Amino acid sequence: MSDRSAAAKRPVSALLTGPYGHPFHPILVTIPIGAWVASFVFDIGSRVADAAFLVQASVWLIVIGIVGAVAAASVGLLDFFAIPSGTPAFRTGLVHLILNLAVTVAYVVNALWRRGSEADQVPVGPIVLSAVSLGALMVSGYLGGKLAFRYGVRVAEEHDQAEGFEPRR
Repeated sequence: MSDRSAAAKRPVSALLTGPYGHPFHPILVTIPIGAWVASFVFDIGSRVADAAFLVQASVWLIVIGIVGAVAAASVGLLDFFAIPSGTPAFRTGLVHLILNLAVTVAYVVNALWRRGSEADQVPVGPIVLSAVSLGALMVSGYLGGKLAFRYGVRVAEEHDQAEGFEPRR
């Protein structure tokens, strides 16, 4: 294993980003993903049932997702700094970062677009913006998976993983 790839496996700060083999970024991304998917479901539900509570809940979920995205991005950015520049992993990480930033900005716009609305259903425009944002989030998630499972960013080295495959005595 090269020193360049080994550097991307070790945390910049175990306190901030999680210890070796246990990064915080993957668990934190579940907050915005879950919140934004649920908000989209509530948006669709508000169109079917004309339920104002779904409209309000959707806005809250979008805001929760934004806060979660900032937390995930904070530790993800530190992980990104450990990837050697000029590598396919770095380029993949950069696209992943840019897509996530764009999605988060889109959800900020989406929340502002909905601000002050007393409607019983979410208008079509914000629903379309959510759908496009979720599509971009899926692409970004694929790239995040590629960083971890193809390039091994923040994944324990194979010799450390081997103990999980040894038979019990």
